[in-house]
Amino acid sequence: MNEQQRQQRIDLAACYRLIDLYGMSDGIGTHISARVPDVDQADPQDQFLINPYGWLFDEITASSLVLVDASGYALEGEHPVNPAGFNLHSCIHLARADVMCVLHTHSEAGMAVAAMRDGVLPLSQHGMQFHDRIGYHDYEGLVTHPDEQQRFVADLGEHQALLLRHHGLLTVGSSVAEAFYLMWRLEKACRTQLQVLACGAELALPDAEVARKTSEVYARSSDMISEFAWPGFLRRLDRCNPGYTN
Repeated sequence: MNEQQRQQRIDLAACYRLIDLYGMSDGIGTHISARVPDVDQADPQDQFLINPYGWLFDEITASSLVLVDASGYALEGEHPVNPAGFNLHSCIHLARADVMCVLHTHSEAGMAVAAMRDGVLPLSQHGMQFHDRIGYHDYEGLVTHPDEQQRFVADLGEHQALLLRHHGLLTVGSSVAEAFYLMWRLEKACRTQLQVLACGAELALPDAEVARKTSEVYARSSDMISEFAWPGFLRRLDRCNPGYTN
């Protein structure tokens, strides 16, 4: 294991615990996967890291993460994995070379907005970040049919966020940090939307061009995530739930 691969394990374990810390976990449901960087060129098959099945998100450590192939089957380690849970992740990883991390949640706010016809509305800056930058995938039942994978990829397109109707949320990133930060922002957009709609007041929607320009500014903020936002989240995690680096 080289230093990049070691750091990927640490970041992914931290991401699992942060998703739990911010109230977005769902027991043993949902997964976060990360592509293993710099795989040995003598054996260049795609390899990924994912959680051991049955572990709660706040229990995940760098060493407990399981190395799997593109089919979701364990390549090493003693912990079981859920290959079916990797179906949604693997097709995106294989179709998008720019994606290092795929993050999927079943949060209450995410599922509620996923049941709304208009999806994520630009009711806040957080919501405007995803204006015209989020895909939508209609519900087809439990994710067990291989042919649905093509539709997942098509509906995500070049976006970094996907709303799964009647199901939940998904974000992708060029790093674990980026995928987490996008999910954190998307989750806040959904929670805010629910609070606004619960008031029953007339909505004040922003000008569409303003919303578009706002989303473009956020799309150029990846350096801020890695340099400032992610280290801050890790400092909080170190205070609240250390041990993920084990």
